[in-house]
Amino acid sequence: MGRLFGTDGVRGVANEELTPTLAMQLGQAGACVLTKEKEHKPTIMVGCDTRISGDMLANALMAGACSVGANCVYVGVLPTPAIAYLTRKYKVDAGVVISASHNPVEFNGIKFFDGDGYKLPDSLEDEIEELIRSGMEGVKFPTGTSVGKIKYRTDAREEYINHSINSVKVDLRGLKIVVDCAEGASYYTSIEALKELGAEVAAIHNNPDGTNINANCGSTHMEELQARVVYEKAHVGLAFDGDADRLLAVDETGSIVDGDQIMAIVGNHMKEQGRLKQNMIVATVMSNLGFFLMGEKNGIRIEQTKVGDRYVLERMKEVGANLGGEQSGHIIFLDENTTGDGLLSALHLLQVMAETGKPLSELAGLMEVLPQALVNAAVPNHKKENYMDYPEIAEAIEALNRRFAGEGRVLIRPSGTEPMVRVMIEGKDKKEIDGEAKKLAVLIQDIML
Repeated sequence: MGRLFGTDGVRGVANEELTPTLAMQLGQAGACVLTKEKEHKPTIMVGCDTRISGDMLANALMAGACSVGANCVYVGVLPTPAIAYLTRKYKVDAGVVISASHNPVEFNGIKFFDGDGYKLPDSLEDEIEELIRSGMEGVKFPTGTSVGKIKYRTDAREEYINHSINSVKVDLRGLKIVVDCAEGASYYTSIEALKELGAEVAAIHNNPDGTNINANCGSTHMEELQARVVYEKAHVGLAFDGDADRLLAVDETGSIVDGDQIMAIVGNHMKEQGRLKQNMIVATVMSNLGFFLMGEKNGIRIEQTKVGDRYVLERMKEVGANLGGEQSGHIIFLDENTTGDGLLSALHLLQVMAETGKPLSELAGLMEVLPQALVNAAVPNHKKENYMDYPEIAEAIEALNRRFAGEGRVLIRPSGTEPMVRVMIEGKDKKEIDGEAKKLAVLIQDIML
């Protein structure tokens, strides 16, 4: 059995890999580890995205937590960043989100926040895993009045909306915005927040039925949003993922504006206003080369981490930065929340548009996006970390590194959340890098399957 936790919690096909039994065990072990130094009866806040397996797994997890004496507060469907914020605001002992983010409906996941709203470090995840593997050795299971109970709340989403619009002061009157909610957790919060700020909103994919989350929509499928922005003659399009912790945008011409570009736009605006701490943005190795060149040109230091917004956050805390994120749209505004927050990212981007009066296409021109090819090789999940153990794959990667040295870069990494090895190549010739990335991905897939 490999490590349960990936870069963003425990993920798997619901009821096959991520079973109710495992969810219950995670509830038990998580409650014990995260509240072991508390003298009071601990409380854990639990929320989920819109996928059909959410109720099954949430109730199993809460049953596990209650079985070791913890109370639970169930807030239902809410964005991941809302759970992080509310965990901190209400001073509960931990928060849990049942979500598989941008993945298809058959997947689900469980991710924990500590009492301060931060994702757990590897060391705490390892403690949770070890307790599960030991069969909950040493854990006392209370009886009678000492078992935990569940409280249900339906007002939490309004608290998150109020926090978001109070955090970013912006008047959106006169802006027409198309919003793709990915049939996910932002279907209510994002639309209501933008309307309250005066925007004219055209919402798409905001009728979740439990089975349609991320289905050809949201931040992983932008084509419909691009077309709709042009058709509506809108100023901007916003695309969230299933749990609304990431944001990508579309400018008025229908062109995609990714996480790197959003960070460049907002980061420069913050720097001009003296609000960008350390004049620094924390990004990952997957950020486009053009993003780092933008930083050099504009006097912004770009710190690099490995892929995963948790690692971005760790580095932000270490260096005192208040802005960081990923090309994929996970952007952290640490002054306002402790995790990637799609709604906050949208409001910050819209604030720059409103305050400068510039169209998004002009603002995005701040950064030149260099050609980049990203191709996924589907491999068995238990093998994905070991791709360099295969001589033919290692030799092919080394040959590409020599070929693109000085004129681009090659980055190969296992996905933290899916059974894939990701192949990324940057270079001057788009056709060439596309071909080489596909060729290497096919090689990896053929050898490792």
